[in-house]
Order: sequence, then C-alpha cells, then structure tokens
Amino acid sequence: SHIPVSRRTPWGGVKDASPLPEYYARTHDQFVALAAAAAVTTTLKLGTGITLVAQRDPIWLAKQVASLDTISNGRVLFGIGYGWNKEEMADHGVGYLARRAILRENILAMKELWTRDVASFDGEHVRFEPSWQWPKPVQKPHPPIILGGAAGPRTFGDIVEFCDGWMPIVGRHDLFDKIDVLQEAAAAAGRDPIELTVSGAKPEPAVIERFAEAGVSRVVLGIPPRAADDVLPRLDRYAALLDELGGT
Repeated sequence: SHIPVSRRTPWGGVKDASPLPEYYARTHDQFVALAAAAAVTTTLKLGTGITLVAQRDPIWLAKQVASLDTISNGRVLFGIGYGWNKEEMADHGVGYLARRAILRENILAMKELWTRDVASFDGEHVRFEPSWQWPKPVQKPHPPIILGGAAGPRTFGDIVEFCDGWMPIVGRHDLFDKIDVLQEAAAAAGRDPIELTVSGAKPEPAVIERFAEAGVSRVVLGIPPRAADDVLPRLDRYAALLDELGGT
C-alpha cells in the first residue's frame, strides 16, 4: 500500500538485502489495474503477486476478488502473502508476529462470504454477523488461492489447510527438495498434489523444462516497470519461448 521512508525493515525481511527498488513505492492498486486489464482481454489470467491479506479488510477484499472474477468471467488467480515490511504493517494496525494468524482468519472468513448466501464468522481477529454479499465468484468454489511464502512447516501447514497452490521465488531455497516436502504434507492430509507456480525463473527453456519435470504448472517471468519500447520486445521474446516449449 505504501513504503514508510524510515526503511527499518530490509527488503524481503532479509538481512543485508539489496536496496528496495524505487518502483515499490509507485505501484498501482492491484484490483484497479487488473480490472482495467480484464476489460481489454478475454483469455489473459489475472493474478495478484501478492495481496497482503493481513493488511486488508476481509469483507471488502472478498468483494473485490469476487467482483474481479465476475468482470473477467473467471480469470482470477488470487496470490496472497504474509508480508515482510514491519513498518507498513504497523501503519495498518497489524503486528508482525500476528500476521500469519490474521491472514488465516481473513481467508477463512472470505471463503464463507464466497460460498454461502448467508455468511458469518466468529474468530479471534475477524467477526461479522450473518450477512449477504454478492457477487459470488465465477470460479467455484472460489478463485485459486496461491500462497507466496518461504518454505517451512508453518507455510506448508497453511497451504495444506486453506490454499490451492504455492508460489515461491526462485533462488531463495532449494525448491526441488521443498516441493517434495510440501507434496508429502498434502498427501498426509488426504489432499491432491498442491499446484505449483514459481516466480522469478530465468526465461530459458532448460530452466523451465526442469521445473515442469518437478511438477510446476506455471512459471511467472518478470516484466520491468518501463516504457513500451522496452516491455513489448520482452513480451515478444517470452511469446517465442512459449512457442518453443509448446506451452500455453
């Protein structure tokens, strides 16, 4: 939502990280931007990467996601995350150590609003009386919920409990070992394999093919916030790569 200029928290919450890119302070609102994209496309998937769920009101957020899914005729991929910027969270009244619990309750409450004609919730962080809320999402029971977060028991526990996918960033972990751990946790809970998306992979056929062999179904390639004469040729290269791989 904003970047406090004190910058006490390093980028990504990682000690000795590189300076935070300046464009972090200049991003558009996700749902306004994606609604604009929905209006001029018909097949493009519309993903958030990521929505800081703990910093948002879950009742409004449920309506925003469902409205976007309706406007786009079911093209939303709801990428979510815990967040790392302690100062930003504090300005939203969210304690850093509470962010995981708040995210969990917010998502569970949103699922109630998406799937019930009369929804209510009574948790530690979220409470609302029996209520109506429309529209409901086009995708049933709701758009895929994809958690972007560091590999670990708590993250994997949340994914198995209330998410549909995992979206790690390439380079932060040995992802191939972690994928096996996640899928074992899903199997132990009686769930089908978790859908896998990776972000930040190199746009090279061998790299993408290796992820595909590991069960990754989607690779997100970066687009810089630059002028069209830089971005459009990059998109052309990505399209050629997609053709080479025979993907969609």
